[in-house]
Parts: sequence; C-alpha cells; structure tokens
Amino acid sequence: MSEDVRLVAWVRGRVQGVGFRWYTRAKALEIGGLSGFALNLDDGRVQVVAEGSREGCQGLLDWLQGDDTPGQVAGVTEIWDTPRGGYDGFAIR
Repeated sequence: MSEDVRLVAWVRGRVQGVGFRWYTRAKALEIGGLSGFALNLDDGRVQVVAEGSREGCQGLLDWLQGDDTPGQVAGVTEIWDTPRGGYDGFAIR
C-alpha cells in the first residue's frame, strides 16, 4: 500500500523564463496521480507543491534534481509533509 505525501520543493538557479513550470507540470502528469502546482517566486526560485504517492513525489523530486530540467538548477530544498488536498490536477500558477 502506498502512502500519500506532500512534497514542497524550492528550486533555485536559472529556472524562470525557460519553461520550467510547464515542463514540471508535464512531468507530474507523465508520472500520474500527482496534484499540486508550480509557481514562480519573486526571488527567482520556482516553488513546486506535489501531493500523491511517495513514489510519485520522489520521482518528481528526482527529476527536479536531475539534468533533464530546462534552464539550470543550482539546487533544490524540499520538505515532506502530510497531504492537505484541495488541488484539482497539477497547475501552473
């Protein structure tokens, strides 16, 4: 049985203006079973919130930390929590 979790990740580097949020949404949809959003922050980071199976959220985090993302990721800070719900799919904000 898979445990549902909430992943909040802050991605820093050259991650705005390069389609990062769009590709993050596409990856979340490809993984399947994830809901949440990707949001540009005023300080240049992108915040990603994903809820779903631990395996799915870990897969998204692995992608965020990998070399296949658009732009250039300098680092990712993440927090794991219990899901809060209330998301309809995976959105770009």
